[in-house]
Amino acid sequence: MTGSERRQQLLNVARALFAAKGFDGTSVEEIAARANVSKPVVYEHFGGKEGIYAVVVDRETRVLLDRMVSTLHGGHPRVMLEQAACALLGYVEDSHDGFRILVRDSPVASSTGTFSTVLNDIASQVEHILAQQFAARGYEEKLSAVYAQALVGMVALTGQWWLDARKPKREEVAAHLVNLAWNGLSHLEHKPELLG
Repeated sequence: MTGSERRQQLLNVARALFAAKGFDGTSVEEIAARANVSKPVVYEHFGGKEGIYAVVVDRETRVLLDRMVSTLHGGHPRVMLEQAACALLGYVEDSHDGFRILVRDSPVASSTGTFSTVLNDIASQVEHILAQQFAARGYEEKLSAVYAQALVGMVALTGQWWLDARKPKREEVAAHLVNLAWNGLSHLEHKPELLG
């Protein structure tokens, strides 16, 4: 096995273990045993458990961010909202191990960050789009950040729930998310106030 093949094998093994057991529940010994290598091989490639975990998190973060951001270009805002909801739920469905790793609290700082950092990156993209839409409709653009965080949080938390529930189907869950978000956004008050 070449060095790059061994590295990929270790990443695959570690990814499965981190998804099943979390960072604290996984050991270098277990990664090495499952990969049929000695512990020094893991240390040689990654410097230890923290190193391999950081690489796994960075890769998953990149996949999710690329998937989400690629849906936020052009088209009607409702269609972009549908695409973003479907993209996140699609990632949950296609890469449930990766999503499990990302939603756990990350004990290791990585170059890309934790799930909350990923959500903030996505929210920044959504904020830019909402700001344009708010300006076109006479709303205060500076409030787009609040709505972007709310929308991304709503979809992300629903994704965490759906990770285990898996019912209803992805498209139906996305349709309900978009229904709540879009109908709420389409009837925004210019100066909302609390009733109580």
